[in-house]
Parts: sequence; C-alpha cells; structure tokens
Amino acid sequence: MRVFIAGPIQGMEHNQEYRAKIRRILEARGYEVIDPWEREKVLYRATGGEWWRNVPPRDFIDRDLRDVERSDVLIAYLPRLSAGACMELFYAKLKGRKVVSVIEFENPSPWITMHSDVVLRSLRELEDFVSKSGLEHLVRGESS
Repeated sequence: MRVFIAGPIQGMEHNQEYRAKIRRILEARGYEVIDPWEREKVLYRATGGEWWRNVPPRDFIDRDLRDVERSDVLIAYLPRLSAGACMELFYAKLKGRKVVSVIEFENPSPWITMHSDVVLRSLRELEDFVSKSGLEHLVRGESS
C-alpha cells in the first residue's frame, strides 16, 4: 500500500523533520511512502528560499498530483494551514483516495475536516492509529 505525505513546505523549508517521523511510523507497518519533499528539497538547496518562483508551476504541481494518484492513502500533516497540502488533500478525495489528517492547529476549516476520512490531533495519535488499526481498513471501507 502506498501512502503520500502532504504537509507544509513553504515557510517551513528548514523544519521538515515531521516527514521522517511519519515515514518511520508508516514503514514500520510495511507501507511504501511517497514523499514529494524527497524530490523538492533539491530545489530548495539549488534556488534558495523562493524557489517556486524559478520552477514552472505546471511541472511542479503535475508531479505532486501524479504522486497522489499513485497512492492509496494521503496523510496530511497540518501543524499550520498549508495551501499546497490542502490542495493535495482535496485532490486525493476527488480521486477516491482515503485521507488521514493530523491537524495540530485550532478551528480547522470544515473544508479540511469534511474531506478527511480520519482527523487526528498529533503525530502520536497517528502512530497509535496506524499501529492499532492500520490503513487497510480505510481503503477497504471498513470502520475502525
């Protein structure tokens, strides 16, 4: 099973440690991780803080959307609001993928919660959820 990691990058370029934590949680259960940061971090190093101004948006976004399409589940980590992560979350739902959102800020938009199959409040809750329930039941449409 493939799991896409969505989360804020812009404004958090030097604070992407959460991705390693999510990867560890998922790989411990045998999931294949699709993480756009693995591709995009090279752009940050090569072009500086506002790299997105120097990269053709269509190519950049199309790669992320193709990755979402290749996934079974999207994990959206939202310690703060992120336009890119929310767009990926919405696209995943449009494509019939399951979405687990980890929302650490107060009063998230109903647009986020309505398009999430599961809403958690911390990475610790994500680890407990994945360890106890796994993600397979979401894909099969079973309740936890």
